[in-house]
Amino acid sequence: METNLKRAALPARIWPGPAIGRKQWMPWARRIIFFGGLFLGWEMIAQAGIWPAYLFPAPSVVIGTLVNGIGKGLYLTAAWVSLQRIAVGYAISLAIGVALGLLIGRVRALNDTLGWLVLGLQALPSVCWLPLAILWMGLNERAIIFVVVMGALFSITLGVETGVKNTPPQYVKAARVLGARGLALYTGVVLPAALPAILGGLKQGWTFAWRSLMAGELLFFTLSLGNLLQTGRDLNDAAQVMAVMLMIILVGVTIDQAIFAPLERRVRARWGLSG
Repeated sequence: METNLKRAALPARIWPGPAIGRKQWMPWARRIIFFGGLFLGWEMIAQAGIWPAYLFPAPSVVIGTLVNGIGKGLYLTAAWVSLQRIAVGYAISLAIGVALGLLIGRVRALNDTLGWLVLGLQALPSVCWLPLAILWMGLNERAIIFVVVMGALFSITLGVETGVKNTPPQYVKAARVLGARGLALYTGVVLPAALPAILGGLKQGWTFAWRSLMAGELLFFTLSLGNLLQTGRDLNDAAQVMAVMLMIILVGVTIDQAIFAPLERRVRARWGLSG
């Protein structure tokens, strides 16, 4: 009774219960409706017979292939191999990219020279590194890791550089007045202030690394998601190609939601940017 009286005493727009519940399920309702309509349109086009079924399979066939591949453990094993490779390549890109971004963002001479080189190399598609990877390292794991590193490194570097350059100068001046110098200045002031932009660069670097890995895994045959794509093409099996594409999307979205989305929420809350 007392709870009902309190609820009645509050204006409708202040009482959070129904509003919070609606806010939680509305995005998922939109997604279900959108993707349901997308798959329905795909099914209708497939059933129209505009293209042969082996070239444009129905979504039910593609999902069946995906479920079958997961059930046999083939797709999960391939995804695990790909994730191990990207973990190594992305870690290398992260270590080098953060250091380069800090240097370019804070040292004018490096910004005028190395910064331009990084900006130019960022424009190169990751597939352009495949020939050099083969010539320099041969057909092995190192070549794949090299392609991943080169695909992600420059995005991370530019993200960190942008964040450092956009750090309010009064923060740095105040820290120096208080005695912060050298590494302490960067770890205690510059990096925290630049974190929103840096996080955007890290997320973009992850995306480019994941794309680069799919290209790098075409170098030689091993059980991986990239090679399953190649196998589907060689067998003229569009259902397998689309199923592996869905698997790649699922892994990418899962990593984003498990790692980057919580970090972004925490950063937005820390900086007072969340609603």
